[in-house]
Amino acid sequence: MTTACLDAAALWADLEAVRAQAPLVHSITNFVVMNYNANALLALGASPVMAHAREEVVDMVGIAQALVLNIGTLEPVWIEAMKLALQAARARPIPVVLDPVGAGATPYRNAALTDLMKTGAPTIVRGNGSEIMSVAGLSARTRGVDSAASSGEAIEAARALARDTGGVVCVSGADDHVVDARGRWVSLSNGHPWMTRVTGVGCSATAIVGAFAAVQPDAWRATTAAMAVLGVVGEMAAERVQAFGAGVGRLQIELLDGLQLLTEADFLSRLKMVVHG
Repeated sequence: MTTACLDAAALWADLEAVRAQAPLVHSITNFVVMNYNANALLALGASPVMAHAREEVVDMVGIAQALVLNIGTLEPVWIEAMKLALQAARARPIPVVLDPVGAGATPYRNAALTDLMKTGAPTIVRGNGSEIMSVAGLSARTRGVDSAASSGEAIEAARALARDTGGVVCVSGADDHVVDARGRWVSLSNGHPWMTRVTGVGCSATAIVGAFAAVQPDAWRATTAAMAVLGVVGEMAAERVQAFGAGVGRLQIELLDGLQLLTEADFLSRLKMVVHG
């Protein structure tokens, strides 16, 4: 797809495809977010499976339409399972989405990421500014799993990483940026600051990217669609919560409701997207 063909209607068509096809998304993800990620995929219309045993990940990849790898709570056996699943996914092939949670925080985490990237390049990498800068080999400040760098500061790092992997890189933040190895770049400006105060929203974004990549062969467009949908849903959910005088506890439920109930009219009218080239 050329950038000229990317518009809100095309992205909405991808959401309709997810809802119609209910792709099976195999996630090897962290303990903190496993439940919320699964619920987000179900609300979206996809089908989640959370399986990390080395003994079954290859078989699970064999029936899935996408693989999501999230390194949030690392253990050696999980790294080995991710490597086995990654090799199997590339052999089929199905899209692989990597979330380098906390990249740059510790030497162990960095070594695990290096090991994974040597096993095979992911189709898509999604992370915050600090994570993307770290994976791209730049010095990045990080606070545990939170970013100390803005998404805008990481655009050039994202472009370099996309060239290295031959795939797509998404930098999340106040604005989300999606770039690919062909030089395409789109910015999305929906969402709400409160989304950063609910554990698992960022990791759910990665899982949702996997669902869209399962039905849309253009990984750049799929990533853009996923981030666009979550941004609009998050923006609307925060408005509803604040109208009731509630807080982030209610927001996590409203986000799930929004993923299920988002309408075409709301999506088309609210999407804030700039296609740079």
